[in-house]
Amino acid sequence: MLKDVTIGQYYPTNSFIHKLDPRTKIHFTFLYIIALFTIDNFYGYLAAFALLMGITLVSKIPVGYILRGIKGLVFIILITVLINLFMTPGTPKFEIWRLTITEEGLEIAAFMALRLIFLVTGTSIMTLTTSPIALTDGIEYSLRSIPGVKKYAHELAMMMTIALRFIPTLMEETDRIMKAQKARGADLESGNLVQRAKNLIPILVPLFVSAFRRADELAIAMEARCYRGGHDRTRLNELKYNKRDVYAYFVILGMMVAIFATRWL
Repeated sequence: MLKDVTIGQYYPTNSFIHKLDPRTKIHFTFLYIIALFTIDNFYGYLAAFALLMGITLVSKIPVGYILRGIKGLVFIILITVLINLFMTPGTPKFEIWRLTITEEGLEIAAFMALRLIFLVTGTSIMTLTTSPIALTDGIEYSLRSIPGVKKYAHELAMMMTIALRFIPTLMEETDRIMKAQKARGADLESGNLVQRAKNLIPILVPLFVSAFRRADELAIAMEARCYRGGHDRTRLNELKYNKRDVYAYFVILGMMVAIFATRWL
């Protein structure tokens, strides 16, 4: 399941989405997340689903590869659904033992599950279609337009990109450590919740050591290349908008209008 994490990975293909300016994809993702949290009916989620499917087809990324990222969140989605299912007051629909499921609970639970799935899928598409270097430049250029943040735009962009980039690396390292501990006879799955938490200590300790070692190696490598942050830094390729980005912004505007229009249907 750890290998199913797709956030932070890059899937190279020659698609229209890959060729877009990274700022366009960042702005689209930001507005898409805002739109998801404003949807309150079935038609809005249907519009969001149609938009996601269209972008997935245009990006030429296999649907199964994108859906892999949802497997790691099955437990979180299940907990969210159960909490909203049994804790939402309203008109009783079913009764299981002493727990009552209401019509409002069913609706909210379904919407929350869809919201989490669409949220993970949409953000995964952004990282899958944007290389780490382009993502860093896009975040930095976007932060420069925010008052009070412009001075630290490069450092913030670098930290965010490194964090995203090391998510799949740490997942692979965790999977490798778990297999090594199991080969040595460690029992990681039996026992109650407290015992399972204690069994994770042989995994967490080497994982933290490995993470600090990687951070130290990265710092040494950046220092050896005379990295001095964004001060007086030049780029071989400056970010420039083109016609593709103009068309994409029209699609973004149409998406926002369509999703907000579903609130009054």
